[in-house]
Amino acid sequence: MPEALTSVFDIDGLLWLFIAVFAAGLVRGFAGFGSGMIIMATASSVLEPVSAVIFMMMAELLGPLPNLRAAWRDGAPRDVGRLMIGATLSVPIGIYCLANMSTEFFGWIVSGCVLTLLICLMSGWRYKGVLTPRLTVATGAVGGFMSGFAGIPGPPVIMLYMSSLLPISVIRANFLLYLLAIDVVMIAIFWGSGLFVWSIAVLGLIAGLPNVMANILGAKLFDPKAEVIFRRVAYLIIAASAIMGLPLWT
Repeated sequence: MPEALTSVFDIDGLLWLFIAVFAAGLVRGFAGFGSGMIIMATASSVLEPVSAVIFMMMAELLGPLPNLRAAWRDGAPRDVGRLMIGATLSVPIGIYCLANMSTEFFGWIVSGCVLTLLICLMSGWRYKGVLTPRLTVATGAVGGFMSGFAGIPGPPVIMLYMSSLLPISVIRANFLLYLLAIDVVMIAIFWGSGLFVWSIAVLGLIAGLPNVMANILGAKLFDPKAEVIFRRVAYLIIAASAIMGLPLWT
């Protein structure tokens, strides 16, 4: 174990991984989402698929905790619970696909999913219906599959909430609660399935320490009245993530 842990510090691109985790923390604290896409855009080009997802979920585990109480107060925990019902059922299917995927194809999948989300959001479409329990569970199921398959549980949930008419403060809080909960579910399933790589997990936790500080700073920058800025920053995050993660750069 000590030798395996020492070896991960020799990974090419390790500095970029840590930079990506810090930037992701700023974004997560500000917007409530987007951090996984930023981390995976870098991790998918540095680590093999399973290790990339393990690194991402461990690096993100500690960061949101300082903002958890506020998110629980401002969000709708019952809706997040419905999302997690669907996600918990579909994550194992996604993980099975992940374990049998090539690194190059993994990079294309991650960027493709993120870019598709951006196009849908910028089209101006808004969901004006009621967020029914059935719709919420189904959206969580799609997000759970994408979490296991590509390490990005956010796109379908982001699409649902960002296109809704809910207040930005509620949307942001729900994102934070959902993404933290799905990280916990993912860790448990990876552990139980024998896919957990301890050296990568410890590296992710170490990278997660500056992520905590970045989350706190990002939360201080958030202004619930600045909806236009919030959406523009969200679109910029998504676009940068999609471009950075393309296998063309490796």
